[in-house]
Amino acid sequence: MKNPRVIVALDFPDAKGALALSGRLDPALCRVKVGSELYTAAGPALVEKLQQSGFGVFLDLKFHDIPNTVAGACLAAADLGVWMINVHALGGRAMMEAARAALARKRAAPKLVAVTLLTSIGAADMGEIGLAGDPRETVSRLARLAQACGLDGVVCSAQETAALRRQLGGGFWLVTPGIRPEGAGGDDQKRVATPREAITGGADYLVIGRPITRAPDPLAALRAINAEIAG
Repeated sequence: MKNPRVIVALDFPDAKGALALSGRLDPALCRVKVGSELYTAAGPALVEKLQQSGFGVFLDLKFHDIPNTVAGACLAAADLGVWMINVHALGGRAMMEAARAALARKRAAPKLVAVTLLTSIGAADMGEIGLAGDPRETVSRLARLAQACGLDGVVCSAQETAALRRQLGGGFWLVTPGIRPEGAGGDDQKRVATPREAITGGADYLVIGRPITRAPDPLAALRAINAEIAG
């Protein structure tokens, strides 16, 4: 598969579990995501091992700090050779522009996307933390800002992809977590969709964890999801 659209979330507490699972997958059929828990436990050595096995790595550390610090973090991530990294759009314009400018100095820079609103955040949560409007309005506003700052795309709920695709046009990546095949539970995600719904809505890449990582046969589950996407 030339451009796998599934990103398998390796949400494990250590390298042993992550490598055991990745060893049951096919890097031609997916990329993998390394998040903050796993990266904190296993560090750059794990990223290197995954890349040596042929996997493109989405380093999901959601950088959110002052512009200079985020720029430095993005450069350090780029030096690892990963495929994609992300920042929090709530860090604001100066932070995102600093991240973009830092990566522009790299010959083979990773793709840079912004997290708009975590899929675990609902309308009630937004009110509690002082964000006005509903989740979709907030996601739209932050996505437009990320595009204006020159980022490659955003991470957003599949429920927002159709509206964002209309607003932002083609060529701007929409990366969607909270993907659950038909009949699967939502776990701690509040804004979820099936793989087919997400792709139909305009998503470019799907981040999928437990439906694959906890399946009796992870490779079979991955192939079934790819078949649904192609469907």
